[in-house]
Amino acid sequence: MKMSLMQKPRNKIAVLAMALLGVFLSSCANNLPVKRVPEVDLSRFMGAWYVIACIPTFIEKDAYNAVESYQLNKDASIATTFTYNKGSLDGPLKIYKPKGFVVENTGNALWGMQFIWPIRSEFVISYLDADYSTTVIARTARDYVWIMSRTPDITDEKYAELKEYVRLLGYDDSKLRKIPHQVTHSSEHQEN
Repeated sequence: MKMSLMQKPRNKIAVLAMALLGVFLSSCANNLPVKRVPEVDLSRFMGAWYVIACIPTFIEKDAYNAVESYQLNKDASIATTFTYNKGSLDGPLKIYKPKGFVVENTGNALWGMQFIWPIRSEFVISYLDADYSTTVIARTARDYVWIMSRTPDITDEKYAELKEYVRLLGYDDSKLRKIPHQVTHSSEHQEN
């Protein structure tokens, strides 16, 4: 009997140690860099991208018709224009103009996005179709993510595939918000 009484505390300690190890490993896994594509042809990546879904930042929580457009500057920075209608498809137009900076030796897939000087937020091109038709922009913190397309809508099958990709990156895909778009809105943002 003495032996079984001694084993119970050890088993509890072992279970507690394993639980703590699991928590530690899962927190470390979430801080691992997100996968990025090996190479991005910047000239092909430039132009308008419709935000199909995102885990939104505070400015995107009530966004409709969200479009992010990129233009390569002569100094190799990226002029970015993010537009959306606030609150509804015909709500007030909001425009933000952050600047992107490609991090050297990353295949053009890692950028710093600067909304306010001197702070640059991580911007990782984690997924990109061979034809540059859809992309996923992610962050190591797994706080925000964007599924974007060259068109204002994608098939349900493609959306399910990209949503699963986001989940496999370590995001809570239940936090994704689909962004409504007006089809007529597409002609306003074609800057290719």
